Amino acid sequence: MSEIKRKFDEISKKYDEQRKKFIPCFDDFYRVSVSVASVNTGNPKILDMGAGTGLLSAFLMERYPDASFTLIDISEKMLDIAKDRFRGNSNVKYIVADYSKYSFVEDYDIVVSALSIHHLEDEEKKKIYKKSYSLLKQNGIIINADQVHGETPFIENFNKNIWKHYIENSGLPEEEILAGYERTKLDKDSTLDQQINWLKEAGFCDVSCMYKFYQFAVMFGKKV
Repeated sequence: MSEIKRKFDEISKKYDEQRKKFIPCFDDFYRVSVSVASVNTGNPKILDMGAGTGLLSAFLMERYPDASFTLIDISEKMLDIAKDRFRGNSNVKYIVADYSKYSFVEDYDIVVSALSIHHLEDEEKKKIYKKSYSLLKQNGIIINADQVHGETPFIENFNKNIWKHYIENSGLPEEEILAGYERTKLDKDSTLDQQINWLKEAGFCDVSCMYKFYQFAVMFGKKV
């Protein structure tokens, strides 16, 4: 995890601007994540795991301006960007820690994560889904907007080539593209099917992939 922290500390100031270019489906990816975050309260408690600069939380805040947010990330510099973004909002708490090891004391209506859980090993992914289930209130939901591994070597290669073609024509400087490729060495992607099964094994119902664009997927589950 120390290598992940170092890489994301380095990229913190450019992260949001770059993310729009590194994710070909940026608008739909986040729009769907927010649209499926439906709970029966206007001021939900939301936990954002691997929150980074608070990008997903910012979109959720537009839908739920009275929500309470807890943002946890291993990179203090990424959270510093989030603190600037939400300056003056007393409904946002920040935790600098590894969420896969942190002992949470509250419960939540919504647990979200965007482009973070794929950095965990498979066993850690299973544990984080179980932990998320235990942290949720009844009828609470989990949304994991993340990248997934191709179902076969052919599909994996196809997805990656599409992605590389997109970012190499995105206008990003070559050094930023190369740094992005370097960060992918930290990825530990699992297939969508594996993660759907792990969510079900954790106890979630209504588990589904709500959106998919090549290797980018929005996964959903509900605690009932």
